Amino acid sequence: MSEFWTSALFDLLLVIYVIDCCFMGLIIMMQRSKQEGLGAAFGGGFTDSIWGAQTSQVLVKATVWAAALFFVLSICLARLSSHRASLDEHGSSVQMELEKSAAATPAPAPTNAAPAALPAPASSTPTNASSTVMPAPVAPVPVSPAPAKTPAH
Repeated sequence: MSEFWTSALFDLLLVIYVIDCCFMGLIIMMQRSKQEGLGAAFGGGFTDSIWGAQTSQVLVKATVWAAALFFVLSICLARLSSHRASLDEHGSSVQMELEKSAAATPAPAPTNAAPAALPAPASSTPTNASSTVMPAPVAPVPVSPAPAKTPAH
């Protein structure tokens, strides 16, 4: 799987994961407990009036499905995260192909028209000594100190 598709799938699953977490939290708070839970804040039979008399069974089933999705997404995100980390460590397939082609391509041979002020580039391929142009040595330029200024009177 390429790096792009891994990142895209990871981001999509992460969005679904956050939505599932919010949905599961809402469902859990709406469930009826001995003290009525969040349903008591909306008035005693709030969930019964919206979803009917079998609300507690529907909410329990929804909680089970949301929790199952939560665990499946957690495992998938962990696997994708480790896969993405290994891709970052080894580099992408495109980067590896570029490195292979750069290593397989020999360095260009030096030309005879090298400028006199610049040294010839180093080459890994052996060349004929008679065809190599040696650069002229460059003498260092002497630097004279600046003359001392005398104060004007």
